[in-house]
Amino acid sequence: MKNEQGIKSVTEMADDNGRIMSELKKQMVYLRYLFDNISYENNGSGMLFSEWYAEWIEKYKKNTVKAGTIEVYNKHYSVYLKKPLGDKVLADIQAEDIQEMLNRMVIEGYSDNTVKLTYCILSGVFKQAYKNDLIPKDPCSRVNRPRGIKAKERVAFTKKQQDLYMHYAKYSHLCNLFQLAICTGMRSGELTGLLWSDVDFEKRVVHVRHTLIYKDDGTYMIDSPKTRTSVRDIPMIGKAYEILKCQEREYCRIKREGTEGENFVFSVMNKPVNRKRITHEIELMLARMKADGVDFPYFTLHATRHTFATRCIEAGMQPQVLKSILGHATLGMTMDLYSHVLPDFKKDAMEKVEFAFDARSCK
Repeated sequence: MKNEQGIKSVTEMADDNGRIMSELKKQMVYLRYLFDNISYENNGSGMLFSEWYAEWIEKYKKNTVKAGTIEVYNKHYSVYLKKPLGDKVLADIQAEDIQEMLNRMVIEGYSDNTVKLTYCILSGVFKQAYKNDLIPKDPCSRVNRPRGIKAKERVAFTKKQQDLYMHYAKYSHLCNLFQLAICTGMRSGELTGLLWSDVDFEKRVVHVRHTLIYKDDGTYMIDSPKTRTSVRDIPMIGKAYEILKCQEREYCRIKREGTEGENFVFSVMNKPVNRKRITHEIELMLARMKADGVDFPYFTLHATRHTFATRCIEAGMQPQVLKSILGHATLGMTMDLYSHVLPDFKKDAMEKVEFAFDARSCK
């Protein structure tokens, strides 16, 4: 009600403001609904996820990460992302779509590392798309990454298993590679990418300077090692020296025959060894063991790295020294190995300090 001067009372004005605010809130809710549910028609109108992924790799990743990382991303995209998302319009992909996909990966039993890498790639793709105004918001910012299946604990060979491994490796075409792996703790790609120029017989040192990467099309490339600390020098123990000398004689023999065209320490049919060949030779080794009645668990070449580290710890090597030999990025990674091995030494360690608590001192 207005007064004689035609002015509304304070109460009436408050009521009017309340109705206006209520209407504005309704409009905001409606606009938010439209914002969240319509396709974003801007620079990226109609662009497919597959198209933007390719552009993201080419423009924003190739000059910022290692070539090996690009290869890992592309393989992961082909296996895990291309089918569910590749043909979808980029702006139509919602947080719910990504959440459901990741949850399904967990249900289907994928490892936590696989789920984590999938989320990492998607996050990078959508974050850049948002920066470029191709989408109204980053859907990954509203996704809770689920935890996949925990990776199986890496198990080192026992000393008996190590002896069996060294024995049966002699029957493999990759005998020297298999035996050098367990004597140096080198990663698979570091072994297959090892060049003769990296081997210093005079100083008895192996220089780790490269890693080999095979692409999906069968071609290969030499890349820098996994991390900055992966570039390292590994002193040769006597056995490693013998293995490399043996391999050098074989290399010289093949070279004289004119069938060796590259400087790789390990090669098959004029090409560096690939992962499939390594897996095949391991399976043959396990088959021979089984035929001989030897019970031996399935393993990958990485088990030799873990075994080497275990033998070093058992020999009393200091963590910082082992870290530099293995090329770990952090000391924490090395200490994780110690946490697996040290429990076996608890009893022996306690017996060594028993004298400090001699029964007579307690009287």
